[in-house]
Amino acid sequence: MTEEFEVVPAVDIEDGRVVQLVGGERGTETAYGEPSEAAERWIEAGAERLHLVDLDGAFDGERANADAIDAIVDRVDVPVQMGGGIRRRSDAAQLLDSGVDRVILGTAAIETPELVSDLAAEYPDGVMVSLDASAGEVVVEGWTEGTGLKPIEAAQTFAAKGAAAILFTDVDTEGRMDGVRADRVAELVESVDVPVIASGGVADLDDVRALAAAGAAGVVVGTALYEGAFELSEAQGAVQRS
Repeated sequence: MTEEFEVVPAVDIEDGRVVQLVGGERGTETAYGEPSEAAERWIEAGAERLHLVDLDGAFDGERANADAIDAIVDRVDVPVQMGGGIRRRSDAAQLLDSGVDRVILGTAAIETPELVSDLAAEYPDGVMVSLDASAGEVVVEGWTEGTGLKPIEAAQTFAAKGAAAILFTDVDTEGRMDGVRADRVAELVESVDVPVIASGGVADLDDVRALAAAGAAGVVVGTALYEGAFELSEAQGAVQRS
């Protein structure tokens, strides 16, 4: 393979703070400081992309940390992908027009699949669909409601509608640093022709290597980086594709 495997630091924002949740549950958060400072830290460490999530928006359905996110987008010079609380086309378009490289649609994509094709027609590389799975089922509304959908069937639907990439989060392992379930990622990768970015459970460099071996195009890493399990540069260097 010649594609570069991306290691993308997560900057998840709740009530104006960078946090990491365990299993996607409110009330389990550990705080890691101010969003802009975290973003600059990862840029200085060599991040080539940032993953921003408005967690309050994801849970409540309305963007709540827009100022913090806008400040990051204005200050950094790497691509930024952003999700959480993006429910309307106008919100997605505003973000894409203001410098966000990709918007991440989860609940909105499931509830209104045509929103993906509509946005993709105007922003061909601008839509990433987030498929967050718990117990083999896609969940929405901040991981609190089941949909009855299987990740593979959902991924195929949204790839056909023009999604530029799929973000697959294993909610059951999220924030636990107990290791990844690379087999689930491999199944998803095999099912679609668009890049799959993995998230959830990364504990060490072997997990990063396992996801790359599974065919993922990259991994979003949160807790493991904030807790110092490894350096960003170590994760970036853990996989060499040629």
